[in-house]
Amino acid sequence: MTIQDIYKAVVDFDDEAVPGLIEKEIKAGTDAKKILDEGLIAAMDYVGKLFSEGELFVPEMLMAATAMKAGLNILKPQLAKSGGATIGVVVIGTVKGDLHDIGKNLVGMMLEGGGFEVYDLGADVEPAKFVAAAKEKKANIVGLSALLTTTMPYMEDTVNALKEAGLTSKVIIGGAPVTAAYAEKIGAAGYSDDAPGAVELARSLVK
Repeated sequence: MTIQDIYKAVVDFDDEAVPGLIEKEIKAGTDAKKILDEGLIAAMDYVGKLFSEGELFVPEMLMAATAMKAGLNILKPQLAKSGGATIGVVVIGTVKGDLHDIGKNLVGMMLEGGGFEVYDLGADVEPAKFVAAAKEKKANIVGLSALLTTTMPYMEDTVNALKEAGLTSKVIIGGAPVTAAYAEKIGAAGYSDDAPGAVELARSLVK
């Protein structure tokens, strides 16, 4: 029984096995941060690589993220006890007027699996709500999702609202109609067209 079994269970989308394997490792005295880094984060990085290479698709990514999240629920209290620091805080949501959330949910789970503390505000989120959450949670990053071209202007409104509030949270954006050029136009810190890319981008922004 090793951390490698946890890694393999996540890669195999086995959300039923992961919590039990993590509990056994904790009982065996394995450091919670080590389980997170070598079991969950490493597995999600590998899954992300397969996705980027076209070996896996969104349904498989969601299954792996669900398995990772099942393990993270067991691990979180242990990490808190041991003072295991997260690498950053992310507030994420789908912008006002847009109810699509599958992509945003996947990005949120991948960010959690990548070592971030994530606060998901859900869908149809007003700029003011992003500002309030970013302020309260001291967010390093605010992630905005939009699946409709008609709701994209709310991304710009949110970027402006954060700036007006004097917050230094970096904004990352994504969604089917969104582009890197649009991110630059509205003053966002970056854009990604998939969940693994969003994790990579977020990590680069908190270094």
